[in-house]
Amino acid sequence: MIDKDTFDAIVVGGGAAGMMAAVTAAERGKAVLLIEKNDKLGRKICITGKGRCNVTNHCEPRTVIESTPGNGRFLYSAVHAFPPQETMRFFESLGVPLKTERGNRVFPVSDNAHDIADALVRRLKVLRVPVVQGNVRIVTAESGAVTGVETDSKAYHAPAVLLACGGASYPGTGSNGDGARLAAALGHTVTPLRPSLVALESSDPDCPAMQGLSLRNCGVMVLDNKKKKPIYTDFGELLFTHFGLSGPTVLSASAHMRDMAPGRYTVVLDLKPALTEEQLDARLLRDLEKNKNRNFGNALDELLPQKMIPVVVRRSGIPPEEKCNTVTRAQRAALLGVLKRFSVEISGFAPLSGAIVTAGGVSVKEIDPKTMQSKRISGLYFAGEIIDVDAYTGGFNLQIAFSTGYVAGQNL
Repeated sequence: MIDKDTFDAIVVGGGAAGMMAAVTAAERGKAVLLIEKNDKLGRKICITGKGRCNVTNHCEPRTVIESTPGNGRFLYSAVHAFPPQETMRFFESLGVPLKTERGNRVFPVSDNAHDIADALVRRLKVLRVPVVQGNVRIVTAESGAVTGVETDSKAYHAPAVLLACGGASYPGTGSNGDGARLAAALGHTVTPLRPSLVALESSDPDCPAMQGLSLRNCGVMVLDNKKKKPIYTDFGELLFTHFGLSGPTVLSASAHMRDMAPGRYTVVLDLKPALTEEQLDARLLRDLEKNKNRNFGNALDELLPQKMIPVVVRRSGIPPEEKCNTVTRAQRAALLGVLKRFSVEISGFAPLSGAIVTAGGVSVKEIDPKTMQSKRISGLYFAGEIIDVDAYTGGFNLQIAFSTGYVAGQNL
């Protein structure tokens, strides 16, 4: 508990956007109060990038906007005001050296996400920003303007309140949709919250049959069966799970799969992307000749992981007991088709609670993109994942949090 109860601004939410906003406002000389319901700040930061924290993407503002399929245009002013280069400069000035990896992804040199969260916390302490733990209710005057917040134990007064409560993914970190509910209660339009950068569910029994199998070099293509065209292609790591598909390529693909419905999307895998169909056919001929006296079902050990062999054999239509020297050209073509076009029909997204990012949130039509202030409620601001913007993987979502947090902090 703190003695003071009146501030220039109150920030609700101690994640990436909230801490950046509080730091920015305090550096302007504003008296800022930060309220976080968890006992620690930055809990979600600490689990991002598998604990390494993909801080940003070393790119131009235009690339951030183009990498944000969910309302990217809204971010034009914010990302130009605080671009990736400023994010990098900011953390390095706080004593966190950074490095750039494949895809221009930026990480702390230590590969420790706690370094990013700790740097923000240290800066808040230097700026003497008090932190209070608790849940809040927004208080408004009869005119509709914000006048402060109430926690379970005390009321705090301020002419400006920022909601930076996150989305609804990883609720264990405190990101459970509270911010969206607060905004809706104040009359804001909230686009339904849904998962983005999330694993995919499939009713195909071949997925649980290969549960735990990770393919490191796999071609991935997503077909939109409604539009009858591919909407995403990638190459990299993929994981079969008991419920469907996961892994980096799948998480990236999910951000492109809008208006999800059972049967709408099919993921097509190229199990041998380094080989053309002609090269793969020649490889199959050699393997079949090498194992000519063996049963077909026992002849694919050098071609495929063990868990995948029974699935591929069944999909090829070639009887597993057939001798390799009797496999016909047509059968070989069927096998090649399975290897180059291994399809998995998608039934839906995995639950929102396990998504890296929440899509949906407070409508961007009701937020001033130059200040992050509500167009409906005077003195109310938004930043971060609570806003209806979502981007691809690669550090873009954290950059959005830092950019919108910075702009809100400049205007609180």
